Amino acid sequence: MSGSARGARGVCRGALAGLRVLLLAASTVALAATAGPAGRADDPALLDFTPGERAVIASMGPWPPPASSDPANRWLARPAAAAYGQRLFFDKSLSADGTVSCASCHEPRRAFQDGRRVSEARGAGLRNTPSLLDVADRRWFGWDGAHDSLWAASLAPLVDLREMASRVDQLAGQVRGDPARRAAHRAVFGEVPDDDMALAVQLAKALASYQARLRSARTSFDRFRDALVRGDLRAAARYPLPAQRGLRLFVGEGRCHVCHTGPAFTNDEFADVGVPFFVQGGVDAGRHGGLMRLAGSPMNRLGPFSDAAPAVDERAVLTRQLKVEPRHFGEFRVPSLRQVTRTAPYMHDGSLATLEDVVRHYDQLDEERLHADGERILRRLNLRPGEAADLAAFLRTLGD
Repeated sequence: MSGSARGARGVCRGALAGLRVLLLAASTVALAATAGPAGRADDPALLDFTPGERAVIASMGPWPPPASSDPANRWLARPAAAAYGQRLFFDKSLSADGTVSCASCHEPRRAFQDGRRVSEARGAGLRNTPSLLDVADRRWFGWDGAHDSLWAASLAPLVDLREMASRVDQLAGQVRGDPARRAAHRAVFGEVPDDDMALAVQLAKALASYQARLRSARTSFDRFRDALVRGDLRAAARYPLPAQRGLRLFVGEGRCHVCHTGPAFTNDEFADVGVPFFVQGGVDAGRHGGLMRLAGSPMNRLGPFSDAAPAVDERAVLTRQLKVEPRHFGEFRVPSLRQVTRTAPYMHDGSLATLEDVVRHYDQLDEERLHADGERILRRLNLRPGEAADLAAFLRTLGD
């Protein structure tokens, strides 16, 4: 072989060796970009979510949503009404004996609930006190949906004998009889109405205006979701792997997203989820009882106290079309999962103390306990080892 041929072969071998080094370096960089904390190829920092899974994840945001509006309450978005409502929210004199305010059960430091299994306000204790965060986004209010507006839901505890136990004439008399209160009320609503109920409704609408501003914060899930949507895989990979695996279960085999859907993680409907509705002294009828109360209430969207005619209020159409059916017995509102780490205990009766208890409930669900009519959505999860912990890890990222 000539010297020139040997030289050419040496150059070729050198080039191939260099190429191998470059390819090895490139593969190392690629592995590093997808590797976990220890940099192992078998521990990727970002799961390979399918297009379908990514579409569902994308539908869970962005957060926060636009500010809520309500044609039935024209004061909802007015800052002056919200400031007045905030004062009312912490005012114990609105209760019959001056010892209870809205904040007594909806404590700001506890995500605007009370941390108890069931409410202790005047023996109301049949149901867990729900959080008020993001409450203005809801379609129905209360565990049984007995109210179709936030202002109606705000008026109810003021006059409920089991809660603040005031009377409409007492509430009106407090405003009319105190010059400072009267001036504060007039600054928002104008002339104080002579009708006691109309005045009480205005107080409730101010309370609703304040509550409409109680917005939950963004979470690590939101940062992950946004990064995934914009294709920033490096940022998405910071989301913990157990949470990613739990999220895959949530939108996949677990089918949790069917009810806990969208940015708020709720479909705003009602369901029987296998929690017993027998209570001390009887039965909690849930949505069935709530619908009966809603239909007969002068405070619903079809009544005279709405600020919008039913014909121009889209939500009033929903109220008009509601029907009370046997299947509604024992159904309760599907709650939002946002800030779920701060709102224990769980379920309408507060019977599950931890997120692990909630996961275990659905993992071991007694399907025979559920209603037999209608579409069967819930299935026993039958989780494999480690999956329960992953699902709980994901839920925690909705409130971190």
